[in-house]
Amino acid sequence: MSTNNQTAPDNSRRNLGILATLVVCAALAFFAHSAPGTGFAQFIGVIPIVLILGLLFLQVNMLVAALAGGVMAMIIGGIGLADANKGLLEAVPKMLSITVPIINSAIAMAVFKAGGYSSALTLVRRNIGGRVEYVGAFIVILQAAATYMSGIGGGSAMVIAPLAFAAVGAIPAVIAGMSIAAAASFTTSPASLESSVVSQLSGTPIGDYVVTMRPYWLLFCAIAIVIAFVGTLRAKSLFHGEEPEEFKAMSNAELWKRTIPAIFLLFAVIAGPFVNKLFGGPVLGPVVYATVTVALVYFCSAFTLNQSVDAMVDGSSYILTRLFQVGLFLVFIGLIEKTGAFATIAGFVKLVPLSMVVPAAVLAGFAIGFPAGAYVGSILVLILPIAVALGFSPLAIGFVTIGVGFGSQVSLVNITVQALSAGFRITLIEVSKGNAPFVLSCLALLVVLSFVMV
Repeated sequence: MSTNNQTAPDNSRRNLGILATLVVCAALAFFAHSAPGTGFAQFIGVIPIVLILGLLFLQVNMLVAALAGGVMAMIIGGIGLADANKGLLEAVPKMLSITVPIINSAIAMAVFKAGGYSSALTLVRRNIGGRVEYVGAFIVILQAAATYMSGIGGGSAMVIAPLAFAAVGAIPAVIAGMSIAAAASFTTSPASLESSVVSQLSGTPIGDYVVTMRPYWLLFCAIAIVIAFVGTLRAKSLFHGEEPEEFKAMSNAELWKRTIPAIFLLFAVIAGPFVNKLFGGPVLGPVVYATVTVALVYFCSAFTLNQSVDAMVDGSSYILTRLFQVGLFLVFIGLIEKTGAFATIAGFVKLVPLSMVVPAAVLAGFAIGFPAGAYVGSILVLILPIAVALGFSPLAIGFVTIGVGFGSQVSLVNITVQALSAGFRITLIEVSKGNAPFVLSCLALLVVLSFVMV
């Protein structure tokens, strides 16, 4: 009872603090509007971005935060409702027109629901004997593959984490490996919201961005696998629990059959561009591999044809919802951009020695992703316009994107972290603290790469 009594005043003080901040920001906005072109007005023009970040840190809904910053920008720049409406009608359709990630995410979720990944883990458990460290490594491979194909780290972790807990228990290194692999995968995936945002804001085709970042995806996935392997070996864990009830009576041949759709989809996503280039046409284009994967789900699982198709359609709901949400977020970011705020920030960043600009941006991305990484896509919408204004290459933008992804894996509000907490039956704080040393090590390597490779 005392906890509830304490919580109510705390919430009231928090709400009053937010309200007071909004009032002060509105007053500053009117002042900047009355003195356009002055240095102080330019400084105030950056505050809407800081306001959005601050509200995100306080776990205010991202659209509410964006609205607050957007209204402040409208006051500063004298922007009318007509411009806001025009931005809405442009931003949302653009995000929802990013077709390939929607298709890939939907297909991967159908494979999830049909048990393709669960059967793969069951196979490994049966055939690996007492070498549980190989199971730990395979769990990370599964997390990386599933996230890369679907573009959804949280959705993958929700399925794989309970299986991993049953297989090896709550080993911090395995959890950290899954987190690092997820971050590296959803920030470079051809199916992810994050890659869609990068493409939309930088003007780089998703295919080109994915190819540019693939070596670094593989590098960080390899590191994540090693972390899980060594950590499991040191823990000397024994198997926990039993096989999922659905798979107990299945033979290895039946399990391999159930895994075929996942294997094909992974091959199509990774090798598809090379195959298409070899044959001079979309032999493994979205139409082909979507149809083949759904057909394989039907032939290789217990799903009927209708269930297979329904699973794919239902699987699109997650990314469609997120794309719509980020589209609305972009409306308000567009209003802030009209005030010249991003150009002002870019001007400040240019004062840093040229060789340090990209590493500094990577560290800034991590620092923002740490407290506000609920949806990495929304953070990228704030950060990447600055990178674009600075003339960053696709590789440099990719490094900043991965930096934000790493920051999100120690964030208590991130969906992947929450899924790992639930799946491994430990607290959010334990996931964050356990991830921190491994994630920070990967961040250090990323900073070095951003200094050497760009």
